Amino acid sequence: MTRNQIRITLLSGFALVAALIASRPVAAQDAKQPYPNMAPIDQYLMDRDAEIALARGASPDSISRDAEVLVLGRHGFETAVKGKNGFVCIVERSWTSAPDPDFWNPKVQTPICYNAPAARSFLPRNIKRTDLILAGRTKAQTDEAIVAAIDKRELSAMEPGAMCYMMSKQGYGGDSVEHWPSHLMFYFSQTNPATWGADLPGSPVFAMSDTREHLTEFVIVVQRWSDGTEAR
Repeated sequence: MTRNQIRITLLSGFALVAALIASRPVAAQDAKQPYPNMAPIDQYLMDRDAEIALARGASPDSISRDAEVLVLGRHGFETAVKGKNGFVCIVERSWTSAPDPDFWNPKVQTPICYNAPAARSFLPRNIKRTDLILAGRTKAQTDEAIVAAIDKRELSAMEPGAMCYMMSKQGYGGDSVEHWPSHLMFYFSQTNPATWGADLPGSPVFAMSDTREHLTEFVIVVQRWSDGTEAR
């Protein structure tokens, strides 16, 4: 099971969005693959100001207004706004933030704000993944390169306290999952989900583990969007 398949399996367990997504992964897999290859790079790019605004919407303004902001250029992500609080906000694209059927979907735009430990230890994996994709690597080649870089310690293990905010009302998760629920994510280097009571009946904590990347991610759904309005 790939990391994106793990991610979509996790999403199917979110009680707050079960009605939205329960049937869509199956439907997407049964249908003809709508995005078999990477689209022209222009289709993945955004207006710079719009991308900055979308990225900042991932977390409350009290966090994102002083965060560094990255935007996607033709050769990878680049700094658009210098930050002051250690957070990094970014709009990730399909190859890092969408289920497998949407891996090449140019419409995917996922706003995320990483705290400093995650910006140093988790975000570099997605930056490298993006660089490989833009260099013409296939999905399989990219996955192998990331795993190899982790095994060689070219990409670091997760730092203590690594987490991110994904609380935007905006963005697009893909045709199979149009919008992520408002949530927080916490990153660990391969730990037992049972230590958080994850995935147990009644628990608000979900977990997914990627043994190849030596990564465990915990997800907690929250009941408000980044602008403070209620998220149902």
